[in-house]
Amino acid sequence: MPEDQFDTKIDLTRKSALNTSLRILTRRDHSRNELVLKLKRRGFSKDDIDYAVSSCEQFDYINDKRTAQVYIRQLKRKGYGKKRIQLELNKKGLKGSRIAGILDQSVSETDEREGAERILKKNIKRFKREKDRLRRRDKIYRFLNARGFSQGVIAEILKRYGQVDPSEGVPERR
Repeated sequence: MPEDQFDTKIDLTRKSALNTSLRILTRRDHSRNELVLKLKRRGFSKDDIDYAVSSCEQFDYINDKRTAQVYIRQLKRKGYGKKRIQLELNKKGLKGSRIAGILDQSVSETDEREGAERILKKNIKRFKREKDRLRRRDKIYRFLNARGFSQGVIAEILKRYGQVDPSEGVPERR
């Protein structure tokens, strides 16, 4: 195969990888890691993926900081706490001290407390059906814990809603 045809073939696969990347990114922001995984699943070579991803980064089509900020806002709106948001960011490949800093800036303890209160108020009917106060407290605790709220925030919410006597404390994690 002449060298010109070989170079043309490489250019075509790189362009194809770049076009695929752009199509993927038109739907929503993706992290660098997500884009790499999607391109791998589509069968592109490592070199083509590197070219496409670096081109997207160069034009600021992928930006992990921006993606993290958008995703954090989305998860806060859905009623998730800081621990759960961290877990979801990790699943998207958004890790490291830079992302942790963005999370710390975006989710304060006050935000977390307000989010826990809002999600509890939204779901309060489900808990009011439970007649036994201790079982109700445990259900609320498990619910808020599963949504990623810290134990301190949960304890505060339980006290505020009269679900905990100071002598009882917060239920232990099982």
